[in-house]
Amino acid sequence: MSLRRLELHIERLSKSGDGVAQVEGRAVFVSGALPGEKVLAEVQELGKALRGEVLEVLAPSPARRPPACALADTCGGCDWMHVDEQVQLAEKEQIVVSALEHLADIERRSYVLLPRVPSPKPLGYRRRAVLHPADGRLGFFGRRSHTRVAVETCPALTGPLEPLPGALAAALGAGLMDVEEVHLLEAGGKVAVSVHLKGASKPRFGEVLGALIREGRLAGAVVAPGEGKGGVELFGQATLEEDGVLYRPDGFAQANAVVNRELVARAVEALEPQPGQAVLELYSGNGNFTFPIAARRAQVVAVESAPVSVQLAQQAARARGVAGVRFVQGDAQKVADGLVREGQRFDRLLLDPPRAGAPGIGLWASKLLVSRLVYVACDPAALARDAEDLWSHGFRPVSLQVFDLFPQTRHVEAVLCMTR
Repeated sequence: MSLRRLELHIERLSKSGDGVAQVEGRAVFVSGALPGEKVLAEVQELGKALRGEVLEVLAPSPARRPPACALADTCGGCDWMHVDEQVQLAEKEQIVVSALEHLADIERRSYVLLPRVPSPKPLGYRRRAVLHPADGRLGFFGRRSHTRVAVETCPALTGPLEPLPGALAAALGAGLMDVEEVHLLEAGGKVAVSVHLKGASKPRFGEVLGALIREGRLAGAVVAPGEGKGGVELFGQATLEEDGVLYRPDGFAQANAVVNRELVARAVEALEPQPGQAVLELYSGNGNFTFPIAARRAQVVAVESAPVSVQLAQQAARARGVAGVRFVQGDAQKVADGLVREGQRFDRLLLDPPRAGAPGIGLWASKLLVSRLVYVACDPAALARDAEDLWSHGFRPVSLQVFDLFPQTRHVEAVLCMTR
């Protein structure tokens, strides 16, 4: 594939966070470039797209700054560390608004754009991370690649987690050759980890993790053998609690606990669940939104496919004496299809799907006679596709709000409220 060195003027950011320039009438996506900049880039054709890598920034944006981490140029964890935080959040909002406009034909004037919610901590906020073995150490994937970048400490992680990459690698030692990945979790000031293996578990993993627990460096741990190689093993206090929700390192948790509280509060406020109303929650996870909705005395059907998440949500509900919630373990699409066939009816719908979105949401919401829904999105393109589907089934946008759960990255969380 031929390469060209070109001077490019960056016009805007794409939905994936790349700078976008024009060459001979074609868009060029330039990793790490910012709007308004003039850059010298190496451009190549990859499939149908033109991709550029910055060789030199000839005219920098006022928002550009030196990264706070020496690994920022190679590590894939923080791809926007070179951008001022206020500009990061403004650009993220624009990416979401632009995706709705260009991919779903939903114009900005058709809904209320609520104030952006920043992260109080630009660094030291991340309470969850996945590490991968990297030449006898632990680290993250490289920028836009599966190359592994070894790290000893990470400034994006919360204080209790920050030194763990190096400490865990040293403790696991030669055992790293049997490790697929390691998950870190901090909740309520306590730390738990899960070690995911390529094959069957071995006694040495329990011995190493047990020693770390006795030393007070971990509250608990999980050892998860490879698929078909046995069940998970729990050590110490592997289940952690924060804000009444239970977490385990081998399950899901929003990465930014502080902004997550705002996200939950604003999403439930937008949903407006009333006492006695029937609420369907798809992709309900550990109960992050479930319990605040139930606290409004609504009747909730919470659907989640991950067994660990359902188990933790049920356990938390029992401990808190939560009433009016029915937990359903299953694929959201299959469960929603089943509810439609049964002729079920719901007043409200809240969904928090993965990056792939929720294909079929328009039909489900329409057939279930939902009058108001809240869509919590982590991917602007998927949100736009699903919003277009909802529009075609008679739903109209009410409000949009973006949340910066992931400072120093291009990732953004958005809450879209629609009514019919």
